[in-house]
Amino acid sequence: MDRDALVRKIIDSFPGLPAQLGVAARYIVDNPDDVALLSMREQARRAGVQPWTMSRLAKRLGYDGYEAIRALHANAIRQGELGFAGRAGRQAARQKESGETALARDIVAAGATQIGRLCAPDSLAALANAAALLASARRVYCLGLRSSHAIAAQFAYIMSFLGDRAVLLGTDGFGGLDAVRMAGADDALLAVSVSPYSRATLDIAHWAAGENVPVVAITDSPVSPLAAIARHAIFVSTESPSFFHSMAPAFVAAETLAALVAGRGGAEALAAIARAEQQLAAFGVHHLAPATRTGP
Repeated sequence: MDRDALVRKIIDSFPGLPAQLGVAARYIVDNPDDVALLSMREQARRAGVQPWTMSRLAKRLGYDGYEAIRALHANAIRQGELGFAGRAGRQAARQKESGETALARDIVAAGATQIGRLCAPDSLAALANAAALLASARRVYCLGLRSSHAIAAQFAYIMSFLGDRAVLLGTDGFGGLDAVRMAGADDALLAVSVSPYSRATLDIAHWAAGENVPVVAITDSPVSPLAAIARHAIFVSTESPSFFHSMAPAFVAAETLAALVAGRGGAEALAAIARAEQQLAAFGVHHLAPATRTGP
């Protein structure tokens, strides 16, 4: 078994794992370099579990011990499978603070690395598949709460140039979260949530899936509770040297989705964008610099 097969096995078995084994399993999925390079005891400390939990998980997954899992990840590093600039970002995140400019550099570098991961073939395929689903939906209900709300709002704002197909949930205006009750099988729900996950987001996504509303998720892990609900999931890293998780990769994912949806709209989308621009100009929404005079 290679590392990818191990990850698939963890994802398949994750819903049935006891709580502590689930914590350990998520650590393995989300921190492949650590699994290869750190001792089992140190990994357990970082995951917040006892060392024997890592051993129990390995045996539950069919291995003689945890060392076999570490060996899979070490072999993946030797073969370059885990080298996609991720180590540089994680190394920067672990560095001790050495001044404001150094911390700022580390935060920006980590964000650039995480955004770069969206160029991986699996991520690009997930973006394209999700965009195809959203483009075919009658309405796209956009859900993100707390730090994820800005992501959903950005997607909905871009979609507003294409007409009235996007419905932003969780605002203070009419409907709030209740507007999702109008969603049906011809619609779609774009749900954004990263750890620590919003309970309301998960509840609404579960409800939507139960009503046969297809769910597209932007989330942070294949073992995220939102990923298990989604028809398509785009995974974004949120680790940062800052005390707060990074949402920059999620912004890029949402903006990419909106652009792909617009591109699928053809002449109808182009006409809608033109109408939106004409209206913005008529209302004087944007400040425009005066034209530069070129003649005498």
